[in-house]
Amino acid sequence: MTDSGLYQRMLAVALEEARLGFEEGGIPIGAALFNRSGELLSRGHNRRVQQGDPSVHAETDAFRRAGRQRSYRDLVMVTTLAPCWYCSGLVRQFRIGTLVVGESRTFAGGLDWLRENGVEVIDLDSAGCRELLEAYIAVHPEVWHEDIGEE
Repeated sequence: MTDSGLYQRMLAVALEEARLGFEEGGIPIGAALFNRSGELLSRGHNRRVQQGDPSVHAETDAFRRAGRQRSYRDLVMVTTLAPCWYCSGLVRQFRIGTLVVGESRTFAGGLDWLRENGVEVIDLDSAGCRELLEAYIAVHPEVWHEDIGEE
């Protein structure tokens, strides 16, 4: 399987999580953590609305569910949307080596900063990720703008 095919398969897991979050009434952003060979370690989705906790972003949910790791350098964080500064900090703090992003048109987050700090960033520019989030924002702009929607 090519890297592109592997990344698309990984993104499918994160997108499935985003759809779960949407079905729960939350912001449809999903994430998953894999090792370099593509083995799924954990998955999660944004649960800010569902849990009333502003810190439960998709990336943090997936990260927490993975448990402690000896090293994070060879792990791949996959997320349907470019990570906000909070989640970009998580990727940088734990030195996660690769970040695969479903899309960054809706929100660019800290991608440039992560690249400048040695994180390999792959942006798949997924229409499916973008359309799901844009549909949510159109119906719930107030929820989107209370957190990561405005800089």
